[in-house]
Amino acid sequence: MRGVLCLPLSTLLLLLGPWEAQLQAAGPRCRTGPLDLVFVIDSSRSVRPFEFETMRQFLVGLLRGLDVGPNATRVGVIQYSSQVQRVFPLGAFSRREDMESAIRALVPLAQGTMTGLAIQYAMNVAFSVAEGARPLEARVPRVAVIVTDGRPQDRVDEVAAQARARGIEIYAVGVQRADVGSLRTMASPPLDEHVFLVESFDLIREFGQQFRGRLCAIDPCAEGTLGCDHYCLSSPGSYSCRCRAGFVLQRDQRSCRAIDHCSFGNHSCQHKCVSTLGGPRCHCREGHDLLPDGRSCQLRDLCNRVDHGCEFQCVSEGLSYRCLCPSGQQLQADGKSCTRCREGHVDLVLLIDGSKSVRPQNFELVKRFVNQIVDFLDVSPEGARVGLVQFSSRVRTEFPLGRYGTAAEVKQAVLAVEYMERGTMTGLALRHLVEHSFSEAQGARPRALNVPRVGLVFTDGRSQDDVSVWAARAKEEGIVMFAVGVGRAVEEELREIASQPSELHVSYSPDFSTMTHLLENLKGSICPEEGLGAGTELRSPCECESLVEFQGRTLGRLESLAQNHILWGRGRGLEGR
Repeated sequence: MRGVLCLPLSTLLLLLGPWEAQLQAAGPRCRTGPLDLVFVIDSSRSVRPFEFETMRQFLVGLLRGLDVGPNATRVGVIQYSSQVQRVFPLGAFSRREDMESAIRALVPLAQGTMTGLAIQYAMNVAFSVAEGARPLEARVPRVAVIVTDGRPQDRVDEVAAQARARGIEIYAVGVQRADVGSLRTMASPPLDEHVFLVESFDLIREFGQQFRGRLCAIDPCAEGTLGCDHYCLSSPGSYSCRCRAGFVLQRDQRSCRAIDHCSFGNHSCQHKCVSTLGGPRCHCREGHDLLPDGRSCQLRDLCNRVDHGCEFQCVSEGLSYRCLCPSGQQLQADGKSCTRCREGHVDLVLLIDGSKSVRPQNFELVKRFVNQIVDFLDVSPEGARVGLVQFSSRVRTEFPLGRYGTAAEVKQAVLAVEYMERGTMTGLALRHLVEHSFSEAQGARPRALNVPRVGLVFTDGRSQDDVSVWAARAKEEGIVMFAVGVGRAVEEELREIASQPSELHVSYSPDFSTMTHLLENLKGSICPEEGLGAGTELRSPCECESLVEFQGRTLGRLESLAQNHILWGRGRGLEGR
């Protein structure tokens, strides 16, 4: 890659006349063997008129230093924007004057920047025998010089690689706003000999001399560097000094200075740019990582890098992290633990998918998974009550909330559940959950007791009916909804079923055999907050205080009934009979 001096192109235009004269004065025309040379010129709308004129004169100056002819250097020119246009093919002209006339008559296309399309055209058409290129068996070198001022709007990596694989040597010349990375992607190796950034009169002249020097047999630099800071480059009858990649030639035309690639403003770094000998490199601020595109930065996820010890969920926050607990639970004093499920009461109904896609062996894994959830619950009439519903093309209550009072009973009932098969009517199952499963007749505790109501839907695929209406109704009824997906489960559908935030209420496993890793999240997620609400306590009806309270309410009710009976008798004239 070449360094650049920051002279505007308007200055270049004023200097073009002297440059052409100096290029001719540098020595005789380069005498080479046969060569097929195609110039690929960017004439997109971003190339302003005076800039296009600069490229036009640049081409004319290069032609005047080459030995053109049918048996020497054949030259072709194409220009491109959103399309490709042939200016003249390799076999069109044998006289330099005719080529210069065609170049001076060029009219810019002024559209997009489809550089990849232009390279493909050069490879498939411009270097074809029909266009004047010599056959491959003639072993005539094929050289393409791409001159562009911006970033390509299409892919250039693959087509440039194909062109190089076909034996086309590619020089990439960038003007002013050119994207450095794209130039390096297009050019042939070694890059420091095939990539040029043209932003000043000196560097335009340097490229012309370097290019001609590579084609010529005369080598004035063979005896040494001739005073050049880095190394010497031969040109016909003369020489010029050249800098290594990452450096720019100074005004004395001998010494070299490191290029500040970041000063060009085309690095696209999200945070900060660091200039290196190989070009601009993007760096991120502390606490961020550079993404694969080499430009963007992402906040570093410390949770994946440290042993955070969070019981439920870890959240990265720049240079630190914090632990979160599920809705309704409190973070403990250690900053990592959450309140445990055995400290609260919950009515939990599980909806399990019994459709054909689950398959019998996986259904047994689902039942085992359900029992692992039961293991961390305090199942009792006063603690956690558990109900189970299976759904496929229809819905079946396997056991309601109020049926079993111990974890052992629930687990035994789960193991006895038989697989239904058939379809996947998740919406129908949600309706059953709302209308039946949390009714007091099914064993749910009265709403006045403020016992949390939790629904957990387990499915392995897309529902065959709509889930949105009854998922919304469930949440409106105060049911906290969780969705567990396996295999082909649809993420959008799981999020629609689950309560917010979905990050805490949606879980997924790629297959049934690995879903046990979801248990820790669910263990914290479905636990309600401790207690049943302000001033509310769920007590055993067998406790002494409960019996006294029950006796008082009963005596009061009997007295009220007696008074009503007397009043009713008086109304019928039966008093005293």
